[in-house]
Amino acid sequence: MSDSNAYWSRNLRYLGILLSIWFVVSYGFGIVFVDALNTIRIPGTGFKLGFWFAQQGSIYVFVVLIFVYARLMNRLDRKFGVAEE
Repeated sequence: MSDSNAYWSRNLRYLGILLSIWFVVSYGFGIVFVDALNTIRIPGTGFKLGFWFAQQGSIYVFVVLIFVYARLMNRLDRKFGVAEE
């Protein structure tokens, strides 16, 4: 496998994993499993966990995933010698 194919294969694998996590958190936790999660309350706030994921949690997870993707891509760029230093 050539370097460019290996690079893009790894990049697409990262994207697939991170988008799957985002889908599970936003759609799964915010819509599908909301009733089960609403039985749990966030300590100190009283908010139901399902409500929190639907309103704020999925956004926080998305922002964290952006930083994780940037870190993974910086590491991958250095490994393949295409980093913009």
